[in-house]
Amino acid sequence: MRALVQFTKRHPWLTNVTIYGSLFASADIVQQKLSKGPHEPIDFKQTAKVGIVGFCFHANFNFFWLRFIERVFPGSTPQNVIKKVACDQLMAAPITISAFYTGLSLLDGEKDIFHNLKEKFWPTYKTGVMCWTVFQTINFSLIPPFVRTAYIGVCAFLWTTFLCYVRNRDIDQVTTRLLQTLPSIGGRVASPQKEDEKRPAK
Repeated sequence: MRALVQFTKRHPWLTNVTIYGSLFASADIVQQKLSKGPHEPIDFKQTAKVGIVGFCFHANFNFFWLRFIERVFPGSTPQNVIKKVACDQLMAAPITISAFYTGLSLLDGEKDIFHNLKEKFWPTYKTGVMCWTVFQTINFSLIPPFVRTAYIGVCAFLWTTFLCYVRNRDIDQVTTRLLQTLPSIGGRVASPQKEDEKRPAK
């Protein structure tokens, strides 16, 4: 582990971009496994396209964006963390979402490469704000700068799985189901406590 940390410090771009890009591509495999039947084969051509978008754009963009924003708002004081998270969601998030949808549409050879983007940008962005505000607050508060791109790669693994899933589906239905699931999860967690409160004291 110590050797990996030392290697990352010596070669931050190579390590971070490799980890990020690999996780980005792996997210598509997971999404296909969850979406397809048990005997349906994985479409590795599609995974390769997702990997190209991840390696060529998202990994590099996040690496240099995180270095830039750290220079502008250095440190992990609450004020600077808030500024970094706000800038990330207002500036970086629209760019990365747009690159994902248009990049894959371009690689798929679609006639209108902006169709998916126009249809799914706002629902995706609104869902992303809820997730990435938490991810980036942890990132800017607790994660050392030299491994931040790798950390974001882990978060992006979950996020890209979601993006790959919704890309060929009705985004409004997916996000509605997601938002409906969150309260039900909270209800299940809270229900044992409510049952305890109903029981008479001994």
